[in-house]
Amino acid sequence: QVQLVESGGGLVTVGGSLRLSCVVSERTSDTNNMGWFREAPGKGREFVAASGWRGSSTARAPLGKGRFTMSVDPAKNTVYLQMTNLKVATPAVSYCAAGYQMATTVAGSSYWGPGTQITVSL
Repeated sequence: QVQLVESGGGLVTVGGSLRLSCVVSERTSDTNNMGWFREAPGKGREFVAASGWRGSSTARAPLGKGRFTMSVDPAKNTVYLQMTNLKVATPAVSYCAAGYQMATTVAGSSYWGPGTQITVSL
């Protein structure tokens, strides 16, 4: 039984930084790859970044280019998403995902965390 739990969300001032964490209960063939997604009210869940546990294969969506960086720590069964220069937007929820293939799509992800909310204020 695989479980993912995100943490690190909260309120941050525009231009600030935030680091999200996702702890995976166990690593199996279905958690070969990890990913980060975001979802705002009225919008679909959007891909942000993905990486294998060895960090040799990665992917990043344009929305996070230059500002969002994903990293992994196999020893702690944890993946991170470092976000910098945050901009004001509708509050969104960030989700951690895992799958057998690289987790770059909702359909391709097998497991999801409950999400952590992010709010950027002036």
